[in-house]
Order: sequence, then C-alpha cells, then structure tokens
Amino acid sequence: MSDVLLEVKNLRTHFQLEEGTLKAVDDVSFTIPRNRTLGVVGESGCGKSVTAQSILQIIPKPGTVSGEILLHRDNGGVIDIGQLDPDGETMREIRGREIAMVFQEPMTAFSPVHTIGNQITEALFVHGERSKAMARQRAVELLDEVGIPAPDRRIDEYPFQLSGGMRQRSMIAMAMILKPRLLIADEPTTALDVTIQAQILRLMKKLQRESGMSIMFITHDLGVIANMADEVAVMYMGKVVEYGSVRQIFKNPQHPYTKGLLRSIPKFGESVGDRLATIDGTVPVPIDPPDICPFSSRCAHFIPGRCDARMPPPTEIEPGHTVNCVLYE
Repeated sequence: MSDVLLEVKNLRTHFQLEEGTLKAVDDVSFTIPRNRTLGVVGESGCGKSVTAQSILQIIPKPGTVSGEILLHRDNGGVIDIGQLDPDGETMREIRGREIAMVFQEPMTAFSPVHTIGNQITEALFVHGERSKAMARQRAVELLDEVGIPAPDRRIDEYPFQLSGGMRQRSMIAMAMILKPRLLIADEPTTALDVTIQAQILRLMKKLQRESGMSIMFITHDLGVIANMADEVAVMYMGKVVEYGSVRQIFKNPQHPYTKGLLRSIPKFGESVGDRLATIDGTVPVPIDPPDICPFSSRCAHFIPGRCDARMPPPTEIEPGHTVNCVLYE
C-alpha cells in the first residue's frame, strides 16, 4: 500500500430532510494512488461534488458523513479523516497543506471584496507564515507559474477584474500555494472556452509532473477524462456503478450507463443534422431510494424481477475493472 495516497471505503453522505433521507453519496469506495489522477464522471446530481466535499469535511448541515476516508501520510502513518472534527486543528491542518480543492466556479468561490493576492496568501498565514513580504513573493511566483501575465500587478486586482481563465488559474494557484499531496479539481474547466480549457488541463498536468501530487478530477466531460485520468469512477445517483483504468472504461465499457455516456459524445465524421444519442429520463432525486439498481428506471436492458429486486454487488470483469450490473453476475 506504499503507493496509495487516499482510500475511501463505504462512504455515505446523507441529509435528513422533511421529505426523507437524501442519500447524496451512498456506499462509495475508491483508491487514489500517489502521482496518479482519478477521474470521477457522471451527470449533474450524481454526487460527484458531495464526494469531494465529504473528503474535506466541508459538508453543510444537516449532512452527515460516515465510512472510512484513509489518508496515507508521508511518515507512514494513516489517519481516518472521517473520524476527525471538521472544525478541529488536525482537519484544518490537512486542508490546504495535504488536500486542496479547486472549486467549480471561481467567480463565486473568490470573495469579491478582497484582492486575489490577499486570498492566495491567506492560506500561508493560516499555516504559520509570519512575513507578509515572503507571502507576497511566493504568491507572485505562483501566479507567474500558472501563467498569469504581469503577476506583480495582477496580485493586487479583484476577481471581477480578471477573465474567466485567469480567475481559474488564480484558483489553482491558491490551491497549490502549500504544495498539497492531493488536488481535488471540481469541474475546473466548466464555462471556459475550449482554448482556455486546454491551457488549464496542460497546466494541471505540468504541476502534477513537477510536484508529484495526485489529482481527483471531477467532470461530466468524458473528453477531459480521456485526456487527464489514469483511473475512472463512473457515478450515478450517489453510487459508483463502474470503476477501472481509463483504457478499460473507454475501450471496454460494461455498464449500460457508461455506454450511454460514451454514445452521447459528438464524433467527427457524423452527418450534419444527425441527432446526438441521449439517455432517456433524468437522474432521480435520491430521497429514500429503494435498494435496487439506481439506473434501472432508465436502462434499455432492464430485467423485471432482477434489476428492481436488489442492488447488484460489484463484479470484476478483468483485473482492476468492476461493474455493478446484474448482466455480468
């Protein structure tokens, strides 16, 4: 297990509402090795972002988190983040220094009334830096490293003065300021044009090569997953329905949901005017869901009496490639 950085076992994040129990994440397990990228893919509402927030223990009330979140530290020790006080000193030390997060929309993640420099250097001060000059110098160097032009001037600007691409680069700089071992990127290229998307992806791969960090990359864009990920977890309705290497998922998809996602990707060479393949229906709201296959109501391969009888356990198709589907039991 020396190459493992993070193990998530049977993670459940539930919200007790008046309507019932909202099971945003329900029995999710995966592993993130050191210096590797795990892609987490699925439609909006599948639990991807809540999974990331659960790892960092930033779930809002009335959410509760259970299961194991095992962080393997450089000294050889293992700490279960799920057992830590979200507001305690140990958890605050882990956030930023060992696990950092790039949030989905930098315009709302940044404070509009503080400069970019103040927000980037805040993490340094929280974790013990005392010299404002040293903190500013480090922030300017990092802004330059992520490709911000004239960083010594931009550091004193406010988020609204930056373009979308520069705000996202600044968000990455803020996450990287303490050189974390794991970077969680929650749809970091959403709402950016394709040129800026490519630049952000190249930047993240460059930072990974230079620092040796691991990345948990959350997105609904399978094209980005193909470019970034080493392993892929396909999530649906709070559960991982298929897990494997990026080659296994793209070359040999097994779950009907994974196949539907791949069919929906626009392809070069298709006739103009052809309609894109779609998956019928929408993701149900997971309030008190029955313990059956979550995709059964939308699946073209639905088998009455089997798919709606129980949740299928993971079946190993090939080494490292598992799928939760009765078709492969």
